[in-house]
Amino acid sequence: MTIWFQVVLTIVSILTCSFILRSIRKSQVQINDALFWIFFSIVLLVFSIFPKLAEKIAKYLDMDLSAAEIVRFADGETFAKAKKSVRGCKVFIVQSTSKPVNESLMELLVFIDAIRRSSAKEIIAVIPYYGYARQDRKASPREPITSKLVANLLTVAGATRVITMDLHARQIQGFFDIPVDHMEALPILAKNFIKYGFSPEDTVVVSPDVGGVKRARGLANWLHTPLAIIDKRRAKANVSEVMNIIGDVKGKKAILIDDMIDTAGTICNAAQALIDKGALEVYGCATHAVFSDPAVERLKNSAFTEVVVTDTIELPEDKKFDKLKILTTSKMFAEIITRIATNNPISGLFEMPVDDGNDD
Repeated sequence: MTIWFQVVLTIVSILTCSFILRSIRKSQVQINDALFWIFFSIVLLVFSIFPKLAEKIAKYLDMDLSAAEIVRFADGETFAKAKKSVRGCKVFIVQSTSKPVNESLMELLVFIDAIRRSSAKEIIAVIPYYGYARQDRKASPREPITSKLVANLLTVAGATRVITMDLHARQIQGFFDIPVDHMEALPILAKNFIKYGFSPEDTVVVSPDVGGVKRARGLANWLHTPLAIIDKRRAKANVSEVMNIIGDVKGKKAILIDDMIDTAGTICNAAQALIDKGALEVYGCATHAVFSDPAVERLKNSAFTEVVVTDTIELPEDKKFDKLKILTTSKMFAEIITRIATNNPISGLFEMPVDDGNDD
């Protein structure tokens, strides 16, 4: 955005506010509505190292991203500030804490602190992908519970609310002492499969492990299909072995669903096991495309017909491949931002979306 365009936008914003204030004095508009649009139209402050999702959200809101200054010093320290006043305003900060995880998290914390010290009324952290979510309990002595630590850091930094999507474990919401709005990508994923003709008669939804049964059952309910479960044994971190399939997959299209795809070992082994058991085709779907090496190579050479993910994590071009399909979550995040700003309920967002921003 050029400096002249920013000047024009500033002048337009001032004129708009003046018009609304005059309307208030003449009783032509309700004060609550007017104040909302003054605050919300001037100060939707979206900061993200994943600009594509942030830009899509702003587009659905019919707004421009507010300018922010981010500096990384030579010694690795991070500096962040907003380039316009946020005093007395609701501020929405969009930032996934994905790779590089620590840098992304620190940028978010520093920016929240900067906004808090700038006298913002509310600071809503929109975190499409919540990093460190897998470290949610002590599996052995002397281990940290890092997802709780991150929750504490966000709260201490000054966040007053968190919006996120498909946490690795739902109970992480209880780690926060501030409101958490937990979004689900299931409606978006389900609509995709319904749109392309996946019928209950020839489709089965499969959980890649016992821990993901609830998520898989949710998608199966959306699609009205049966459910199958893969029993596996994990020898060590990021290494898994498929052992047994519970349920009938023979002669059917199988949809494997998980919250994320990291190294893709689990889900690729599961796909091959389903083919070996007689599945006609196997489709993979997940909310978060973490894609740590060697995930891309594994997925390229896997038994999958297609891998469907969302844009909660912005993928570089070298992480994209022919079998990959990316669905946008921007419409859902834009809608929840609007509803929170106007103090409206969000439960309706968990129904099948008529327009989720993914129509061709």
